[in-house]
Amino acid sequence: MEYNVIFQPSGRRGKVEEGKTLLTASHELGVDIEAPCGAHKVCGKCKIKIETGFFEKFNIDSQVGHLSPITEEEKKILKEKEIAEDYRLACASEIKGDILVFVPEESRKADQVVLDTGKERVFNLDPAVKNYFVKMPAATLDDHRSDLNRLQDAIKEQYGLDNLSIDYFTLRELPNIIREGEWQVTATVLYDREIVDVKPGFSGNWYGIGIDVGTTTVAAYLCDMSNGQMLIKDGMMNPQVRYGEDVLSRITYAMMNEDGRDKLHDAIIEGINTLAERMTEKVGLKAEDVVEITLVFNTAMHHCLLNLEPKFMGRAPFAPAISAPFDLKARDLGIKIHKSANVHVLPVEAGFVGPDNVSVLIAEEPYKQTEEIRLVIDIGTNGEIDLGNKNKLLSTSCATGPALEGAQIKFGMRAAPGAIEKLRIDPVTKECTYRVIGDEKWYGRGEKSNTKGICGSGIIDMVAEVFKAGIINKTGRFNMKIESDRIRRGEDGKPEYVMVFADDSGIGKDITVTQGDIRAVQLAKAALYVGTKMLMRHLGVDKIDRVTLAGAFGSFIDKESSMVIGLFPDCDLEKVAAVGNAAGDGAQAALLDKGKRIEARDVARSVEFIETAVEPDFQERFAEAMAFPHGIDSFPSIQDILDKIPK
Repeated sequence: MEYNVIFQPSGRRGKVEEGKTLLTASHELGVDIEAPCGAHKVCGKCKIKIETGFFEKFNIDSQVGHLSPITEEEKKILKEKEIAEDYRLACASEIKGDILVFVPEESRKADQVVLDTGKERVFNLDPAVKNYFVKMPAATLDDHRSDLNRLQDAIKEQYGLDNLSIDYFTLRELPNIIREGEWQVTATVLYDREIVDVKPGFSGNWYGIGIDVGTTTVAAYLCDMSNGQMLIKDGMMNPQVRYGEDVLSRITYAMMNEDGRDKLHDAIIEGINTLAERMTEKVGLKAEDVVEITLVFNTAMHHCLLNLEPKFMGRAPFAPAISAPFDLKARDLGIKIHKSANVHVLPVEAGFVGPDNVSVLIAEEPYKQTEEIRLVIDIGTNGEIDLGNKNKLLSTSCATGPALEGAQIKFGMRAAPGAIEKLRIDPVTKECTYRVIGDEKWYGRGEKSNTKGICGSGIIDMVAEVFKAGIINKTGRFNMKIESDRIRRGEDGKPEYVMVFADDSGIGKDITVTQGDIRAVQLAKAALYVGTKMLMRHLGVDKIDRVTLAGAFGSFIDKESSMVIGLFPDCDLEKVAAVGNAAGDGAQAALLDKGKRIEARDVARSVEFIETAVEPDFQERFAEAMAFPHGIDSFPSIQDILDKIPK
């Protein structure tokens, strides 16, 4: 008998025979789980968490009882708390029923890659948090002011800052710190209003993290706020993926489960804590050295992270609990950095257009564009689109789904070593060459590689290439009349194209693109295309002068491939640019320059949001946009490429 097994956050799923271990299932489904002891139940590296309950999106009931009982070996390795929270060892857990498994970050072999930004940016340096070195007269019997008054007076006298308050946790240690520094200290002050840290003697550096919390991936940037230098970047799959791959499924999970809201909140906070600890350790710091974090996310992720009631984001009119920017203590969220650290949350624009879109705008500044009509697309599970210039700027949001980021694709994976990032197909021979993350070599048939799957940039290339080679037609259907062993029917009887044969892959099985994969990409690209066309109609323009592609994998997107599949309307390719993770750049800008926070607030108020899905002809336009590159629109900029496609 076979059962459904789903691994998150990779999204890999399939039928697995009863009695096989979860580690064996992970190998069969192409999921990388650490197992250095060779499944002998001694290393504890294959630790996984069983998610319980009914998951409506997958139509499965996942229970701990759907696995073999916990073994004595597991009891020796796992902590009591972990056992209580349904952690198991993958090598010791035999499948007895449908199961949904979450693989923690530390149990995954491949590290998430935060792709390099595609655009060099220079940030103005005027952070909301600043250090002030002060010298105070020592306390005497004649001068017995309190330690806090003494510090406040010294800062006012030397820097002109008046009426400063102090955070309670900083106040608790103030007497010891002042005396340790022999009446010379460095005070860290937020907004020139509140003292959030005091260190003995002179301290010239202070640190913050800008974080872009995407639906599928989280990208973080640790910065030295004294000089604006980004010290390190890191990323991970959003741990909330275990509860659903898109925002609506997560909102549904929160509504359907009594503790669902808390689980969503706890999962992402745990992820942020992991990133903060990991990044600071790599540069010789501690998480406690971080005194501020800026957060950007879509509105649903905004509510889930802040533990706000998310259910009203899942129904019209999609009104958020709060739209204004605001500050709160990191400790109130459970973020384990400096106890008095500040968290700044950028403003929500409207509905599902959240702080992440505002962050893209303050990074790219299309509202300062004078003449050209500029299109900015932030490609992600929830895609945001902005169109216009300084005269008028429109925005909308569209549910693209996670296909373009690797989820819902049979061999899709996160941007990690072993993922195909670039791909080319010979239109005559139908042979495929490809390049994987972590290796500059281009591979072809008969060349062994470490290929495990395909990530976002590779997915766009892959669909464009099978279309350009005539393997699929304009509607996305496979041409099964082509004679090639790469074009065949899979085990399910449906068409597929073999990108990498089993003998050449790193997982010992053929890596394919299926008809279902093509459909998933069609749905995603159609959502972006029709959203753009609706904005063009509202703005009263029939042509786009410049296109900016943003997103976590934005710097690696091939602009020609993007236009070939119809990700956006026609534009001169010379004026199409991929700029990388602009939302992450905006988070850094707001971290390093408090003026950008004011700019973000003003932009969020001024941008006009258009709800494109309620347009009367939306479905008709969406159907037209499903075709490659489009059902009726022309693409003069790439017509020479389209003319070469085999008929």
